[in-house]
Amino acid sequence: MSETAERLRAEIAELLFVAPDELGLDDDLVDAGLDSIRVMTLIERWHRAGIRLGFPDLVAKPTIAAWADLLSRPADGRPA
Repeated sequence: MSETAERLRAEIAELLFVAPDELGLDDDLVDAGLDSIRVMTLIERWHRAGIRLGFPDLVAKPTIAAWADLLSRPADGRPA
């Protein structure tokens, strides 16, 4: 698991009040309890850190693996 995926899993687990190891990389985060308010919380945190992802980017494929891929991309959005 990449460092990005590990950090992301820990961040999401904190929002869901679960242990990180309860979340698989390909688990559907909506099914795991991540609602739109929590997604927006993540987006706001990331915007403050200079990461520009939007709600549609995340809900298209709500998994840690997909989001870690998005977070790992350069600013132009192309795969690294």
